[in-house]
Amino acid sequence: MTTDATPAAATSSTMRVPTLSVQHITKRYRVRDRERGRHTVIAVDDVSFDIPPGAAIGLVGASGSGKSTLAKMITGSERPTEGRIAFGDLDIGRLRSRGLRRLHHRVQMVFQDPYGALNPLHTVRYTLSRPCQNFLGMSPARAAERAAELLETVGLTPPTLYADKLPHQLSGGQRQRVVIARALACDPELIVADEPASMLDVSLRAGVLGLLAELRQTRGLSLLYITHDLLSARIVTEDILVLEKGRVVESGPTKQVLQHPQHEYTVRLLDAIPTPSS
Repeated sequence: MTTDATPAAATSSTMRVPTLSVQHITKRYRVRDRERGRHTVIAVDDVSFDIPPGAAIGLVGASGSGKSTLAKMITGSERPTEGRIAFGDLDIGRLRSRGLRRLHHRVQMVFQDPYGALNPLHTVRYTLSRPCQNFLGMSPARAAERAAELLETVGLTPPTLYADKLPHQLSGGQRQRVVIARALACDPELIVADEPASMLDVSLRAGVLGLLAELRQTRGLSLLYITHDLLSARIVTEDILVLEKGRVVESGPTKQVLQHPQHEYTVRLLDAIPTPSS
């Protein structure tokens, strides 16, 4: 990872994954309220960083710090007001429908809410088969086989036990594993995980975080991990950026930042972590 705040570099890889380059990104919204009338809100303010091939980078900050807005711009659902986001040969902020399809083949998102991320009317097999058909051109039969392979990849075995279930028939942890399997279905090069464990019970979080870390290692994926939880960032990332009010206030190797924070905001985030009472 490189940022304007630090030249530290994350672990590189010889895999095919292109570098994601975020260059001086700013996002402003025009809003209206009763007290201030129409005014501008700056959600992201001049943020720059790179994700080298195979790296795992964390975006850490409290609610409202700009993390999810950055994720939306990286995945093409929002356009930056200023700056440029490039993924390989794709200028994400300029993409239209066909270009966004190319992007979503290569960049997939794991959402925070596994309950809302899955269509309640579709079986697990259907959910995993459709991207295989749409992005990889597989036949229905081959896509069904691929769905079973994906279930095995994320630890839902035997696949026959889960393939015909609807989302409401799964536990929260199982739903999130299905969401991760769907993200893997079209063989992406970068996964953007937005608070993927925050809605799970504590007993399930470690399993989902461990799965993400394992998939990155075994499949050569790049990972952008978004969280307010600094402890979970230590499990799955090598470098982190700390965001406060849309700006990067500290960045560097994850262990170094967590053990020796330099910015008062990072210190406050660490102090807010609950500790067992004595």
